Amino acid sequence: MLATSTDPNVLRMMGAEGNLNEGLGLEPDWAYNIIKQVGNYGELYEAYMGGGELGIGIDRAGTLNALWTDGGLMYSPPMR
Repeated sequence: MLATSTDPNVLRMMGAEGNLNEGLGLEPDWAYNIIKQVGNYGELYEAYMGGGELGIGIDRAGTLNALWTDGGLMYSPPMR
């Protein structure tokens, strides 16, 4: 999805467009590298909080930990 995205917000965050990284003193692909190595919020939540092998069994669906589009509080404004 990231490699084929036309969404300017995704392209900025992944370092394919703009110069957000310069103000942060980071490489252009810093966010991509973090997500690639660590995972995204959903993957991390499932692994450590949800039903993953190391998880403690706190379901995200239907709680405030869900994405805002699913009734939760998790929202990330566009990076600019």
